[in-house]
Amino acid sequence: MADVDPVLFLSLPRGWPRGIRSAAVHAVSLADFALTAALSWATQSLNPRLRLRAEFERLRQEIQRLREETRIKDARMHQIEAQKRPHYPPTERLAILELRAARHWTLAQTARVFLVTPATIASWMARLDEEGPDALVRLPEPVNKFPDFVAYLVRRLRVLCPAMGKVKIAQVLARVGLHLGPTTVRRMLQETQSPKPCLTVEAASRTIAARKPNVLWHVDLTSVPTTLGFWTSWSLFALPQVWPFCWWLAVIVDHSSRRIMGFAVFPRQPASAFVKRFLGSLFRSHQPQHLVSDQGSQFTAREFTRWCRRRGVRQRFGAIGKYGSLAVIERCIRTIKHECTRRLITVPYRLTAMEQELVIYFSWYNRHRPHSRLGALTPDEGYHHRRPAAQGPRFEPRPRWPRRAPCALPRTLIRGQPGATLHLAVRYHGGRRHLPIVTLKRAA
Repeated sequence: MADVDPVLFLSLPRGWPRGIRSAAVHAVSLADFALTAALSWATQSLNPRLRLRAEFERLRQEIQRLREETRIKDARMHQIEAQKRPHYPPTERLAILELRAARHWTLAQTARVFLVTPATIASWMARLDEEGPDALVRLPEPVNKFPDFVAYLVRRLRVLCPAMGKVKIAQVLARVGLHLGPTTVRRMLQETQSPKPCLTVEAASRTIAARKPNVLWHVDLTSVPTTLGFWTSWSLFALPQVWPFCWWLAVIVDHSSRRIMGFAVFPRQPASAFVKRFLGSLFRSHQPQHLVSDQGSQFTAREFTRWCRRRGVRQRFGAIGKYGSLAVIERCIRTIKHECTRRLITVPYRLTAMEQELVIYFSWYNRHRPHSRLGALTPDEGYHHRRPAAQGPRFEPRPRWPRRAPCALPRTLIRGQPGATLHLAVRYHGGRRHLPIVTLKRAA
């Protein structure tokens, strides 16, 4: 196949029409069209050698055109004085030195190709190992790299709120406008995270779907010790599970929104009549279709079963000895103990003080604590169908991050300009250090 030169250098005699220039351009275009048609036919040939020859010709033509493009650009750059030519950025200087090493060029060859002096290339080589922001030669910084202050914010939040793991930190920061993935948070903290919570509810060997609030409620009882635990050194090595050694806490959780609908505190394990009185006060405002509980004596009593049937509530029980049958309420109680009662210096001995601590915690839990099962929504947002705070406009601390590029979930628009510098502000709900409310503010 004959080579086609993409540019024709013709010395035209005088008197020739001016249209010869446009005719030459059209001739080059037609020649390229014919060559493309011939190469495409050869590429589809059954002969492997013919296909290889066609690919060789195509690449050779592409090399010739790239060389011509470089020649044209260099010719324009030669018209500018050496002192007025734009400088190469630090990352491009490193790329030039890498290419020089790969091509085994001398200083003069490298300088001639990139339109600089040999002394300039020698200076770059001498300062190749410099560090810091003022280094003459630097590695390219990835577009998706977060500034150092973001890692500081994550570590500072972990110090102020030690109970938070990587997933919870990512969800809390997403609600205030800084979207980070859990893996990014883990890399900044360099630690692991607890296992994922259960997503389904089983009761009496069947699954109950609750896709909206007030369809399925969970109820359970638990003991909250007022000291470090129930163990003691005297007989039976245990304290009686009654006040003043512990409180008994009853909790109601909505399955769909994970919202704590109500609670009650008892000085000893309550009987069925007390549980009915507690549930009756909640049923005045909202009443579920299903009520899931364990098979404790309070919930299996005949009076309690008849009471639920009269109110039109279908009672369900968790399977005995089956892991995960009461996962939602058990996980909620574990969270209450881990984030509230065990965070107190001492659990109050007065009933009103204990109820006040729980009221403060449950209001924070429903309004400000993101839930992993709900995709970083708070229970109140899921219960009242409010727009999640994490779906609002976000801050973008990476200055070169494209506006249309995706971010960590949930993906939202950028607030203001990229490259924002942020300050972390943490206040505490009700003055309790274990109930943080996190906000981010743009630095002035």
